[in-house]
Amino acid sequence: MKEGKAAVIREKASPLAVETVTFGAPRADEVLVRIVGTGVCHTDMVVRDQGYPVPLPLVAGHEGAGVVEAVGENVRTLAVGDHVVLAFGHCGACGNCKAGKPGYCVEFYDRNFKGARMDGSQAICDHHGHELGSAFFAQSSFGTYAIATERNAVKIRRDVPLEMMGPLGCGISTGAGAVLNALKPHAGASIAIFGAGSVGLSAVMAAAAIGCTTIIAVDLHDARLDLARELGATHVVNGGTADAVEEIRKLTDGRGAEFTLECTGAAKVLVQAVEALSIPGICGLIGAADMGVAASLDMNTLLFGRTVRGIIEGDSVPQVFIPQLIELWRAGRFPFDKLIQFYPLDQINQAIEDSESGRVLKPIVRP
Repeated sequence: MKEGKAAVIREKASPLAVETVTFGAPRADEVLVRIVGTGVCHTDMVVRDQGYPVPLPLVAGHEGAGVVEAVGENVRTLAVGDHVVLAFGHCGACGNCKAGKPGYCVEFYDRNFKGARMDGSQAICDHHGHELGSAFFAQSSFGTYAIATERNAVKIRRDVPLEMMGPLGCGISTGAGAVLNALKPHAGASIAIFGAGSVGLSAVMAAAAIGCTTIIAVDLHDARLDLARELGATHVVNGGTADAVEEIRKLTDGRGAEFTLECTGAAKVLVQAVEALSIPGICGLIGAADMGVAASLDMNTLLFGRTVRGIIEGDSVPQVFIPQLIELWRAGRFPFDKLIQFYPLDQINQAIEDSESGRVLKPIVRP
């Protein structure tokens, strides 16, 4: 048992409460991780507002990084003292997991959004002894410790700044992986990325690293578009002052982009991303919308060989992809550190506010 602090969502759409809590010991296939930094992700806010109905009260946080302090008796690939990034939960046994597609695990929703272990138990209690949701994305890492499974704790090299590596577990790898693993544009390809938050800008960096020569970033904030240029975008479009579809066609000699990526979760933006495609072309959807949100697409737009596909967690195998992104960063080809700003855990609500307002792209809270 460990006593520490955690940020708890107690009521829908309410500020998180930083409380004294007790963390249980890891079970046979689990590890106890001392958290040094956890990224704030849009999905945390969706759950806070109950766009995904994860049971409350809950300790959220799903981009944790830290040091292993204890391991369960069946853990074989991790040891005390290892530096790890915490990724998403998956079973490791279903056909999709075995095929190298853990983001499409048949138990993905329950292992990430049930808010409890698969048997319904919890690993965190408040100071009254009441259980708190503790398995959000198999980690619940907005705290001084987290209990994760061996499968979703990714060992990384020790000579990189651990406190900034957490976002590689979700948001950063989602954007980069959507390009590198899912869409796989060829060198010289054109791509338009809708939404220049941390996910979209990670996609911009990945598109530049893979050799796309027309990289168009679309957003409503000029400051984000300026950063997109710095990170590799060849063109930018402010969707609030210009018709994004029309501008993308102008920038691609009327053809449209060969690839588009929707990172906002807004239905009308998905429609734009599809309409901005060339014939044929592929639109990747990674923006998280509330349950039940629908988008209306012209069937004839799709009829001419266009494809729309959903992408979960960047189609990545975290144990493989996270170390690859770290090597790209070390080589200076994936400067995701330019997105980051640090906050102490007791300022987590300020970090969330700054993220929602667009003032900060990727807040990281440090216990």
